[in-house]
Amino acid sequence: MLSRNQKDVLLKFFSMFSVVRGYNILIVVIAQYLASIYIMAYDKSLGDVVFDLNLFFLVLASSATIAGGYIINNFYDSEKDLINRPIKSMIDKVVSQNTKLSLYFILNFVAVIMASYVSFRAVLFFSLYIFGIWFYSHKLKKLPIVGNLVSATLTITPFFAIFLYYKNFELVIFVHAIFLFLIISMRELTKDLENIKGDLALDYKTIPVVYGVKASKVMLTILAALTLVPGVILIMYFPIGKMTFFFYASIVLLISFIVLIWRSKSKLHFLALHNILKIIILAGVFCIPLIDVNLLLNRII
Repeated sequence: MLSRNQKDVLLKFFSMFSVVRGYNILIVVIAQYLASIYIMAYDKSLGDVVFDLNLFFLVLASSATIAGGYIINNFYDSEKDLINRPIKSMIDKVVSQNTKLSLYFILNFVAVIMASYVSFRAVLFFSLYIFGIWFYSHKLKKLPIVGNLVSATLTITPFFAIFLYYKNFELVIFVHAIFLFLIISMRELTKDLENIKGDLALDYKTIPVVYGVKASKVMLTILAALTLVPGVILIMYFPIGKMTFFFYASIVLLISFIVLIWRSKSKLHFLALHNILKIIILAGVFCIPLIDVNLLLNRII
């Protein structure tokens, strides 16, 4: 049996894990390494990528910065989360706001230290990234359209760190990035529809609040249609191997999304749509090795 103190420590650990969304950070770490192995550093051996200390510290710096971002976002959204996510909000409140803020500064400091191992440019990159996350959480998040675009940009920023490190400017990478950016933009707008109750109560100027639910559905339909374009281009014009199956499945899900968005009325409906987009993103991460299986085999040999 656990003692009371042990239970308190365990509860606080799970509370902080919920605040920093450790499961999301783990997915980003996996995505960064898979993207490095199969896309960014295709001309390097598997061992050179996996055991590259510079890449390791870039991934650690990204993880620390993202965790800090979730903390500061949780700090500014605490009142809204009480309305939109009451159960999660109660779990998050196990750890005090002062403790969260202290950890926020520690994580950002650690991120910069990790980046300094790589280069001064990496330090500058992550310093700007940290500032961008804070400015978004403090000011931009409440602005319609701008907040959504900035959020989507900040979400894919860790991949820019890897992109700049390897200096791989292949067109296929940009097309993948556009596809991911559009999917994340759709997710952000869907989240706004899902959380409209709390946004209205606290005067957040999100797209659904300012322009209405119908206009938001029109925008999501346009975004979904635009997202189909890079998916089709990747299937037709780039040798991405078995990952074409992922894009075929994504196209089917996006068309289903367009149909379902116009039938959605409640928070539960929008949550289901949100989960469709999360499935596409998650599946995209774990399907990266399908891009070229033979390439991996050649590296191992």
